[in-house]
Amino acid sequence: MTEVVLRSQAPADLPELWRWLYGTPDAEWRQWDGPYFHGAVPASSYSDYAAKAISRPPNPNMQVIEIGGLARGMVTRSWEDPQEGGWLELGIVIYDPAFWSGGHGTRALRLWTDLSFAETRAHVITLTTWSGNARMVAAARKVGYRECARVREARLWQGVRYDSVKLDLLRSEWLG
Repeated sequence: MTEVVLRSQAPADLPELWRWLYGTPDAEWRQWDGPYFHGAVPASSYSDYAAKAISRPPNPNMQVIEIGGLARGMVTRSWEDPQEGGWLELGIVIYDPAFWSGGHGTRALRLWTDLSFAETRAHVITLTTWSGNARMVAAARKVGYRECARVREARLWQGVRYDSVKLDLLRSEWLG
């Protein structure tokens, strides 16, 4: 199994990330990552994207998922209000379908959960997905998350209603 590493974004990652974010507007990952939120992919030249990315300071709440030496996805986290009140929301996306259904997402989520508990004072971590993304729900459950909320038929995608699904994990339950 190929090693999964979480790390800060590097300038060498920018061509690969741009390709998935802007260079492939119909990329399959968009069909699974909250597709009901995505509109048309905004135009961004590589040079504009790279200039903005390089000008930003490193963000500890966003890491690259490296698989096989290349940036294959991203993990994110943000505080739910009130800021730093103990509740973090995580996000994870692997852009390249060649690395889906092989345990890479589960390993990345496990690493990100561990780092998030280690680096913050979070009492609870949540992640939100939709019932159409069974792989994400399964990965979260394998890591130890439990379903804590389901809003039935809240998401409309391609004429079909799906549930919004929120999963959570308490610090006291985390075994790493």
